[in-house]
This record gives sequence, structure tokens and C-alpha cells, in this order.
Amino acid sequence: MKKIAAILSLAFVMVISAACSGNTTTSDKAKTNGEWKPEKAIEITAPSGAGGGWDTTARMAAKVLNETKIINQSIGVVNKPGGGGAVGWAYIHSKKADPQRLFVTSPPMLLVPLNGQSQYDYEDFTPIANIIADYAAFAVKADAKWNNLNELFADMKKDPSSITIVGASSPGSMDHIQFVKIAKAAGVDITKLKYVSDQDGGGLTQILNGSADVYSTGVAETVEQVKAGKIKVLGVTSEERLKGDVLSDFPTAKEQGIDATFVNWRGFFGPPDMDKNALAYYEKKLKELSDSAEWAEIRQKYGWDEMYMDSAEYKDFLKKENNEIKTLLEELGLAK
Repeated sequence: MKKIAAILSLAFVMVISAACSGNTTTSDKAKTNGEWKPEKAIEITAPSGAGGGWDTTARMAAKVLNETKIINQSIGVVNKPGGGGAVGWAYIHSKKADPQRLFVTSPPMLLVPLNGQSQYDYEDFTPIANIIADYAAFAVKADAKWNNLNELFADMKKDPSSITIVGASSPGSMDHIQFVKIAKAAGVDITKLKYVSDQDGGGLTQILNGSADVYSTGVAETVEQVKAGKIKVLGVTSEERLKGDVLSDFPTAKEQGIDATFVNWRGFFGPPDMDKNALAYYEKKLKELSDSAEWAEIRQKYGWDEMYMDSAEYKDFLKKENNEIKTLLEELGLAK
């Protein structure tokens, strides 16, 4: 009987031990293995209203990640507009170390803090991966006298303030600076440029009614109006001509002898102090997204180029871009 009791006692201890080890959470097990997986819904913040680059990128990425099962956990997109992105960044910053929170951003992540409109800059967050490149287009009314950038800049060299450039971003932010960078390379006195901001989306209307002369915008925003014969694109800021219907007709600034480009990079960041295992997980999944045929179709649809950078590459790229943009803003007297 004593022998039986001892065996039963040992069995009981083994059951209890197994039960205790079974209480280890999935998250704990994952971390033990040096891995991490999301245990609840992922939220991607677009620091803007519906539509536009951030929102479209976030929603298309969420759609492809889920439909291809690259990520099995559900993914939602929330909009946090205001301050050129600053409201959204403050929201994400308050979610410190939360691995379920991501956001999409682009050059305003550098521009807005540098011109004093946000207390947070790119170093206050966790760069995960860049996934696309978009580009600027400079458009004029279809019957405007300029047919290329050199003709436009020739007039601007004579009297920069006589020509009005309109964009959707505030002075010192993207639509302004993308034009400034190309104009400077062409020899224009950028301190005398006349830039007006129409953040309600009326830039195209101003071009068509003659209130402004040049529309600084994204390439995708010009295609339908070019098809309709209302505007013409004098130049785009990509290194080489873009591919696709209409897009391939747009000449680059470089092929017009202007040695400058402007890349509207767009990628994913996480909140401050993101766990390194969570960072590695998202980095891997976003690479799978970038390499997928489904994402290639999305890029083609919106005129985006492939531009994947992992976290380390992204950090180095951002530092270089930040220094370059800071120099431009200082020259314009807009750096804070």
C-alpha cells in the first residue's frame, strides 16, 4: 500500500507541475523562444483624415496583410488628423511600448518637427520598415505658356515672386519643400518664392481658375486631370520615368538637366520603446508584404515605387534626410 501511495503521490506532483508549466502565457513562450506574435487586434494610425497617402497606404497594407494571411491577427485603421500629422504622433507617443500600435508616416515626420509644429520627431518613435516611394509632380493649366521645368524656372530666375506655387501642405512642409528642392537645384532664389497653402484641397481649382500658376502635389493626384486635358505636368521628382498609363509620359527633373530628386518615402513606425522581438516580427511581415504580388498590384495602381528598407537602413536614411531638409528650412528661415 505504501508503494502505491508513493506512486500516486509522485503522479499528483507531476500533474501539478505540468499544470503550472501550462499556465505560461503564449506571449511568455514566444519571448522565451525569441519570437513574438500579436495576441490581439493591431491598430494602424493614419495621422490624417480619410483619403491621401497615409490613409491609403495604411488601409491598403492592412487589406493585403490580412487577405494574404501574412498576418493572421485582425488589423484596423484609425484616423487622427490635425497639425500636419502632429496630433496622430502625440496619440501614438502616448501608447509607449504598445506593440499592437503602428502608424504610417512620410517626410512630414521630419518637416513638421523641424519647423516647430510638433514636439515629437522621428527619433521619438521606432522606425520599423519603409515600403514605398511616391514622388512629386509640378503641374500647370493645360494652356499655360510653360511646357517644361526649364521654361518655368527661367521665368522664376528673373522674378521668383511673380509666379505663385500652390500646395496642400503648410509652408515648410512637403508640397512646399519638394518644389523648393528642385527649384534650388535649377538656380532659383528660393528665399523669394511665393508659395500659398490650400489645406482644403483647392490647389487644383486655383490652377484652373488662374489664382495660382503651379500646383505642387503628388504624382497620383495629377493623372485624372491630365487625362481630362485640364492640366499638364512639367516634371516629376523621381530618379527615372515612372511606369504606367499616363505616368510614363511625365518627364523627370533630372532628364531636364536639373540634378535633384525628391522622394516621398512612406513606411511604418511603432511607438517609443517597442520590444525588439515585436520589431523583428513586423519587420519580417512588412518585407513579405513588400515582396508580394498583391502589393505589387497596389503599387502599380497608385503609381508607387518599391522602396523597402529594414529598421537599421531606415534609421540611417532618416538621419541623412533630416539633415538635408533642415538645411533647406534654415535657408528659408523656417527652421525652429
